[in-house]
Amino acid sequence: MTTPRSDAQLLAAHRDGDPGAFAELVGRHTDRMWGVAVQTLADRDAAEDVVQEALLSAHRNAHRFRGDASVRTWLHRILVNACIDRIRREAARRTVPWPSHDVPSRRPDTASELATRMAVADALAELPTEQRLAVVLVDVQGFSVAEVAQILDVPAGTVKSRCARGRTRLARLLGHLREEA
Repeated sequence: MTTPRSDAQLLAAHRDGDPGAFAELVGRHTDRMWGVAVQTLADRDAAEDVVQEALLSAHRNAHRFRGDASVRTWLHRILVNACIDRIRREAARRTVPWPSHDVPSRRPDTASELATRMAVADALAELPTEQRLAVVLVDVQGFSVAEVAQILDVPAGTVKSRCARGRTRLARLLGHLREEA
């Protein structure tokens, strides 16, 4: 029985011409990357596009990976940059409010659960991009503050303050949910 190759080994094998190495790496990380993108962009179609753009960029630029961070962190940094670019492009041409799209669940929702999820998605969409990314990566996706600091290329204290500000704003935007419960 062979031991599975690490992410770094897979990326090195890809750079050395192994045709299946990058596909295996993608298989390990696509679901989580898609989760970050859909929570950040609040649009499933845009999230799919951004994940594909990020993976294509990673594939093309694998030779630039220096090993300063984990491969997972590197992939998510590429993804976050692609999300920021998409948000900027959309903001430049947006003339109507940002549409809210439901994020799929593995089980059927009751009406109140669906309303809550839609309210959370709308509230996340109202956060400034930097706060939204920090909150999604830390609170939704479970990355550590240190990992998010590497992904966003900012100090850990900045991640903490963005999360704190984002959470405060979310609490204000979603306060009505507490009153309904």
